[in-house]
Amino acid sequence: MDALTEAVMNDAPAAEWKGLEPPGEYVAAHLRATDVGSFPPGSDRDVRTTIHVGNVPMPELAPDEVLVAVMASSINYNTVWSATFAPVPTFSFLERLGRQGGFAKRHDRAYHVIGSDAAGVIVRAGAGVRRWNVGDHVVASCVQVDDQEPATHADGMLGAEQRIWGYETNFGGLAHYAVLRASQLLPKPAHLTWEEAASVMLTAATSYRMLVSDKGARIKQGDIVLIWGASGGLGGYAVQLVKNAGGIAVGVVSSQSKVDLVRRLGCDVVLDRAELGVGGDRELTPEQTVEQGKRLGRAIRDALGEDPHVVFDHVGKATFGLSVFVVRPGGTVVTCGSSTGYDHHFDNRYLWMNLKRIVGSHAANLQEQWECNRLFRLGLLAPVLSAVHPLAQVGEAARLVQRNEHLGKVGVLCLAPKPGLGVTDPERRVALDPERHNPFAALRQAAS
Repeated sequence: MDALTEAVMNDAPAAEWKGLEPPGEYVAAHLRATDVGSFPPGSDRDVRTTIHVGNVPMPELAPDEVLVAVMASSINYNTVWSATFAPVPTFSFLERLGRQGGFAKRHDRAYHVIGSDAAGVIVRAGAGVRRWNVGDHVVASCVQVDDQEPATHADGMLGAEQRIWGYETNFGGLAHYAVLRASQLLPKPAHLTWEEAASVMLTAATSYRMLVSDKGARIKQGDIVLIWGASGGLGGYAVQLVKNAGGIAVGVVSSQSKVDLVRRLGCDVVLDRAELGVGGDRELTPEQTVEQGKRLGRAIRDALGEDPHVVFDHVGKATFGLSVFVVRPGGTVVTCGSSTGYDHHFDNRYLWMNLKRIVGSHAANLQEQWECNRLFRLGLLAPVLSAVHPLAQVGEAARLVQRNEHLGKVGVLCLAPKPGLGVTDPERRVALDPERHNPFAALRQAAS
């Protein structure tokens, strides 16, 4: 092990390792361009076969970038998309970015270091970095923007050069080191462990923009919000945000075993879609949509006496027609993804004749991410981390998410040798008691 990595892992003071050089190579979870096309048509695209863990070259640092020693990361669904090369191979993103030349050319490689979450320590800062210093504990925003692009200054997510780091760029967070722009950094909440802090930003900030931001549904006190996949990462944070805003959370889960866990998050009504016979993994016919929509609507009205004001949908093809059908007149369906497919079908009569709205939402701009991160620092949001794996088992961790066999978030230890490290304000942790607010904590698997 090189001296810098050893010093960081041993939590040595930054003054002792500022002069140490980063290693020429580092361990990373990565994809290989030679694997593109390796899945036969109709086969099980098992991510364990395409996610490799091994050494890759250390990239050069641009003036506006930092090098972060990654203590922990987590699995997001874009990890699954990346490793299945669907809907498109991510190498096409890297090639397009590399055509810009300059430092962007580094991204176009025959390997792709994946991962869009990270918590760690800054070990190098480019000459143009002003607000961050070597030794700072940080979490990563998943969004890279071009600050010289005019649209970025209205909303970072509107810029044509906005990219999701570790998915549409190289050098992501499922690794011992990661390269980030300084404009991606946020202070790590001091009372959280490395793996807790690494499990929140992509999904929590996405949920924040969808529900709270003026770019999303702008929920308010008393709003009934239907949350598909309430036991997952996005859904677990959505439940907490709805409750913080004074709303009424209606969670939909895929099995009875998840009902009690979501209730412990504060969800007011929890519906088991298997028991109710709604949703699933396949697109519904128009007749099935109406039939299941009526069934779902009756279940919500039986519990609350009203239809939902907002539907939180990231499932996509299998649920979107139901979402449009079941939301009340004048209500809003907000969507950030389509894990079951992008080709959505719905009966437009239920939309236009009832003055409903569909709002597209993607990740979150830096201000929204800062506001969301502040809620964690205040203890108003808590991680929903259920499992932790070592980097060597990142393929198994991603497979859990691919098969929807996980609860909440699945964490990955990178340089952190074991769970539970990284807390620099233990008194605040005790005062906030984050474990009490995380019903998934008891299910956490210790990394081996």
